[in-house]
Amino acid sequence: MCIFCQIIEGTIPSYKVYEDDHVIAILDIAQVTYGHTLVIPKKHCNDILDADEESMAHIAKVLPMLSNKIVTSCKAKGSHIISNQGEISGQTVDHLHFHIVPRYKEDDAIIVKFNETNKPELSEVLKTING
Repeated sequence: MCIFCQIIEGTIPSYKVYEDDHVIAILDIAQVTYGHTLVIPKKHCNDILDADEESMAHIAKVLPMLSNKIVTSCKAKGSHIISNQGEISGQTVDHLHFHIVPRYKEDDAIIVKFNETNKPELSEVLKTING
């Protein structure tokens, strides 16, 4: 059983920010910034590709509400909402989860930078995606 399933079951303690029938939100034990929170569906799934529609629809309702609450109450200037999909992207727990990372200044937590790559022909990319 994964660590998030154990937290959901209550066998591992956590600091709950929010809970309902479908999701739990807890403070990340490795606070990147003040208020860093994880939003986790209670139904186990590895990542977005493995998630059911109902869980994703509920997460889509909860994320903006919690992000607003955290940014406002912690007096942040904004936030990142991040979900890594697969080990290659940095996912370390095989249970879908979203990070709400409050931001206070430009260099306090995460620096997002898109690296330039060889630019493919967009029509070819579209054909690959749409078949």
